[in-house]
Order: sequence, then structure tokens, then C-alpha cells
Amino acid sequence: MTGTLCWLDIRTTGETRRAVSEEAIHQRFDAIVADDPADLAPLPPTVTRALAPAGDRLPDDFGAADLVLVDPVVHGDPNRLAERHPGVRFGGWHTISDAESLDHACRAARSDGLTVLTFRDPTNIPMEIVLAAAAGSAGTIITTADLVDDAIVHLSVLEHGPDGVMLTRPAPGDATRLASRVHAPSPGLDLVTLTVEGVRHVGTGERACVDTCTYLQQDEGILVGSWARALVLCVSETHPLPYMPTRPFRVNAGAIMSYTLADAGHTRYLSELTAGDTVLAVRADGSTRPVTVGRVKIETRPLLAIAATAPDGEPVNLIVQDDWHVRVLGPGGVVRNTTELRAGDEILGHLPGRERHVGYPIDELCHER
Repeated sequence: MTGTLCWLDIRTTGETRRAVSEEAIHQRFDAIVADDPADLAPLPPTVTRALAPAGDRLPDDFGAADLVLVDPVVHGDPNRLAERHPGVRFGGWHTISDAESLDHACRAARSDGLTVLTFRDPTNIPMEIVLAAAAGSAGTIITTADLVDDAIVHLSVLEHGPDGVMLTRPAPGDATRLASRVHAPSPGLDLVTLTVEGVRHVGTGERACVDTCTYLQQDEGILVGSWARALVLCVSETHPLPYMPTRPFRVNAGAIMSYTLADAGHTRYLSELTAGDTVLAVRADGSTRPVTVGRVKIETRPLLAIAATAPDGEPVNLIVQDDWHVRVLGPGGVVRNTTELRAGDEILGHLPGRERHVGYPIDELCHER
């Protein structure tokens, strides 16, 4: 989402107008929309000053506006308006409420330089249709949303979403919330090569399979470990085995008390994860992405303890189900069945480097063994 445009509509903000505008500028929003040129005048040139005129007539003076957003039905075609007003950039704002308005929006999205879309009904299907109709077009599409959570949903429609989103009823703090979710990519992690010291049977206990709402890649899984300071990359069930089909959404992760990463800086116990939570999927090259948990299956199984050592001498421990189909990744994405690991084998891991308290890194005395 790092290339996603963030816009803010300040027309309904009332007494908070100045505060939300300054917040959006601080969060590097791309455009601020107002219906009065006077509200755009104080804004710096680092943000696009967009005027959405109220009423049926366009003003004689657009003031400091860099962009004028018009209703094509009321004000006319934005391309023809641009011809009549040299040096002024125009875009069309379409409200989609029926088949006719949807058809107009599809045509505009294919041909116009900038199209803003507002959807009346609580369904994403019209948005999907417009985005599909405009696929490959050079224009920019911005969709409007009242709430930050709705804006984030827009960005995943048809997987890639529109080019940007506009918050239409922003409250103080919303610009920061949206920017933090749009502009913060999932960071890559430094993976290290761990050397297996040995494996041993450790009786019976509960282990957790983490079923995600995503197709995982063959070199992708989640990081799991008995200690928060050292985690092992457990691979997804994307590799065929006899007797059972693949489960490309699943990671047979480990014993229930194990840590995993909810994001790059926050651990969770496997036993805490529930449907709708997020875990960090990690590939063998260290690239990451957040994935949604669809279900966690906790069942009693025989367990196997894997002991390993990091390059800096840090001890590593992972307890998994004692079965051949439970796998971890080695350097280069090599798949290793845990029951076949031997001393000297190499597997991939990550060293977060700090102790944890309720999942967050903290500098304090903490011994895990």
C-alpha cells in the first residue's frame, strides 16, 4: 500500500477543521478537499488543494485550488471544463446509486485523468465493477469512505483496490490512523541460520495449527519458538505428502505456549490466537506480510523438542507435533521434516533480540529456559 494516495475531505469537520487539516499535512496526506476556496488558502503547496464547489454553479474564482472536483451531471464534463479554464485541473466526482450512474462511472474511470467515486449502498460490488472496467487505464481513481476501517477495506477490493481513498467524515486522529496503516509496509526480517543440536520426544501435549485466510507460498510460514528471543521458521502445508491433501493455508506451528509474531515487533502466544487476528507470514528471504487468522486448531498430539543454536551462540528451542508432516525451512527455502532433523542440520530462524512482556519488547531481567 505504500503508493496509495490519502485524501481528506474537511467540509463536515466544523470546529475541528484546522486541527484535522494540520494533522493530515503532518501525516503527508496527498490532498485536502474543501468547498470554500478560503479554506484552501492557508494550506501549504506540499498538499494538493482540491475544491469541491457547493451548488450548481462553479465559482468565478477558484482561489488557491490546484484541482477542482465537479459533478459531471451538474457541472459538465471535466475534460471540457479544463479546455475552458486553461491551467486548472479538473476531476469528476461520481455518486453511484444505480445501474445508470455505475455505467457513467465506468466510462469516466476508463477515460478521465481523475475520478472520485462515492457509493451509496453498503456493498463493494459496484466498486469491483468500476475497478475492473478501468483496469489498465492511466487515470487515477479515488474512493470515499466515512471511516478509516472502511477505507482500508476499499484498498483490498479486487486485491489491489483504487489508487487512493478519501476520508469524508474525519475526526481528530483519523488521519494518523489511516496513514499508519497505508504508509507502513510490512518490514523484512533478518533471518539467520540455526544449527540443530538434537531432537527428542517430550511426551504428549497440545499443539496449534494456525489456519490463515490466505494461500501461503511454498517457502512461507510463520516464526515460532519456545522463547521470544529466538524463533524458527515453520513452513506452511503447501508441500505434498502421502495419505493427505495439502493445506496451503495452514501452518502446523507448535505447542500452545509457543511465541509467534503478530507483527514485526509484537509477539503472541499460539494459544491466544483466534479467528480474525493477524499473524506475520514470513518467506525464506525474510520478506513478510500480515495474514488473517481464520481458525486455530488445538489438539492433543505427541510432541518433539528441537534444540538448536544461533550463530551468536543463542540457544533456540521449538516444540512441535511429533510427526513427519510437520516441517521447518532451511537456508534457501529447503524443506525439512522435523522428525528427520539431525545434529548439524541447518534451519532458518529469527532473533528478535529482546525480552517480552505481554508481547511487547522490554529491557528487563528475564530468564527463559
